[in-house]
Amino acid sequence: MRKEPGFTYRIFLLIGDALAIVLSFGFAYYFRVNIDSRPIYFEASEFSNFLVSGVLLLPVWLIVLSSLGLYSKAVIKRRFLQAWRLLLASIVSIMVIITYDFFRTSLTGRPTLFPAVMISIYAALFCFVALLIERSIITAVNRAVHRRNMGLIRTVVVGDSDNTTQLLQGISPETGFKVVGVVASDKYVPEEWQKRKYESFEKALKNLRPDAVIHAGSEHIEEYNKMTIDHHALYYYSPAESSIITLSGNVEFIAATPIILVRATPLSGAARIYKRFMDLLFGLILTILASPIMLIIWIAQKIAEPHSPAIYKDTRLTRFNEEFSLYKFRSIKQEYSGLTPEEAFEKMGKPELAERYRNQGDYIKNDPRYTKLGLFLRKTSLDELPQFFNVLKGDISLIGPRALQPAELRDYGDRGLLLSVKSGLTGLAQVSGRRNISFNERRALDIYYIQNWTPALDVQIFFRTIASVLGHEGAK
Repeated sequence: MRKEPGFTYRIFLLIGDALAIVLSFGFAYYFRVNIDSRPIYFEASEFSNFLVSGVLLLPVWLIVLSSLGLYSKAVIKRRFLQAWRLLLASIVSIMVIITYDFFRTSLTGRPTLFPAVMISIYAALFCFVALLIERSIITAVNRAVHRRNMGLIRTVVVGDSDNTTQLLQGISPETGFKVVGVVASDKYVPEEWQKRKYESFEKALKNLRPDAVIHAGSEHIEEYNKMTIDHHALYYYSPAESSIITLSGNVEFIAATPIILVRATPLSGAARIYKRFMDLLFGLILTILASPIMLIIWIAQKIAEPHSPAIYKDTRLTRFNEEFSLYKFRSIKQEYSGLTPEEAFEKMGKPELAERYRNQGDYIKNDPRYTKLGLFLRKTSLDELPQFFNVLKGDISLIGPRALQPAELRDYGDRGLLLSVKSGLTGLAQVSGRRNISFNERRALDIYYIQNWTPALDVQIFFRTIASVLGHEGAK
């Protein structure tokens, strides 16, 4: 899941589309004023306002393009279908903008965006032509890059079936994939691929660290899918052709062989970009709003314990098993800082508290490890405020699974799934009881979030977090 097939290509398409649309808008105005021989009845100095309006309305075009599937592989690969939909998108976008301009002019009395009707017609036509040319150029460049074996998805093919043979013979740089290993019986592996054959799927994953796995067999589906997730790779399933009609997944074809991408989470590709943008936007706003409170807490910490650090850094895990330093206001006494609960209770001579702590959902009343100020910070969740800086840095997201210590996930069965997305400052588990539910219940909620993420779910969790913090729910 580190590398999304065609993701960079679609990003370039998005950027190219935006430039093509803006330039076409400007050229439509220039064409009507300087090339069209008919007389004009408006001030040519309006060009700058027209161009700025075109830039501001750019999202309309991009939304229409996306709605018509013009960033999906299924449409991009079919030239005639793509051309037809580009024409439709250009017409629809101009109609939407004209409708908006009509109501804006009627309600505000401001000058119309299109001082001449022909400018809108030219804009639609030029946008269609520019998008068609721009996309052809980007596609040609993308193919040239792939032919040089650059930007390809490193893939392992596994399974005993005729599809395995067809995939090995059909995958080429033009497909965007590059086979780096195969796990199958000799019967299904052509002679030229024998040197890249592995006896064990686990060994192939460990040694090759592929970006993707294509499973062409009918056995070990659940096991191989889980192993693929644990190695943070994409999992494709290649079914028998006769079963395609029963499948509702996103079917692709490589050399007439069907493959279906089975995603561990919907939080990938464009969704990850959207989520990162929202993290930066709201993370910055919340950091500014919380800065006075953080300053007061920092001063209080220094007054209470002048020689101890006010900020505590704890090693946690986030997406793709990456370690990072989580920032929190120090709430634990300095002598127990950096120790696990078991180590801290052992050090203070009360090892029996460790079992009670775990049995009560990682909580005991009047925990002796905490300072008086620390207990207040924990109860009010104010100790979490420095994590806004982790959000801005990109270590974590505002909303996601709880960032866990490496020891907490050492023997956890769904480790790979939990680490398939960024950890969060808050999340579904935190607003569902936090200290009132068990470790396994919290992990089950985190997995539900990962597998069922939507922007609406993030909004719901955000407001539930505010209610929980204000009501001190689960914070003890």
